[in-house]
Amino acid sequence: MKQNPPQSGPAKLVLASTSRYRRELLSRLGIPFEVLSPDVDETPLPDETPSATALRLSVLKAQAAASTYPDALIIGSDQVLMLDSEQLGKPGNFDKAFAQLKKMQGKAMVFHTALTLLNSKTGHSQTRDVPTVVHIRPLTDAQIAAYLEKETPYDCAGSAKSEALGIALMTRMDSPDPTALIGLPLMALTEMLANEGLDVLTWKAAG
Repeated sequence: MKQNPPQSGPAKLVLASTSRYRRELLSRLGIPFEVLSPDVDETPLPDETPSATALRLSVLKAQAAASTYPDALIIGSDQVLMLDSEQLGKPGNFDKAFAQLKKMQGKAMVFHTALTLLNSKTGHSQTRDVPTVVHIRPLTDAQIAAYLEKETPYDCAGSAKSEALGIALMTRMDSPDPTALIGLPLMALTEMLANEGLDVLTWKAAG
């Protein structure tokens, strides 16, 4: 069987996000990348669905980096949590996180994790929404407080880290990609990169 030669990849791979969770996830692919903080207003538009909000913001974040990186593959991502008819964001502190988990306990919610890969040289863009349904077990106030004090997940939408102790809050998770809930759908990203000619399995550093 003929094997393709290893690829040296694009001149730049850029993550248009300062999220430490997305940085950690992207690092799993073993390809060097640069990070840029996109200047994007993340306020949802009137009557905008959670999926539409996440997709729009992921596109805007990728586009925001294009002027700085005119010849790169740029990754934009955004996550919106929907509980009943309410969009929930990052709590920021204990009190708001407690209120979120109190509201979420015993219920199911949907995390919409949108991903955009923009080739800033060609203008070609790929986008996808990877939904994750999470079921939270019934929780007492003492359990919620104990979890928050141990993990302080105040920079996480939904006030829980599924990759850590937050998994103990959950009874079920339905998703085509378990990394989507953490913030960056690596399965979808791997496919998008391959569409741009970058196979993460055969990539190796130049030289």
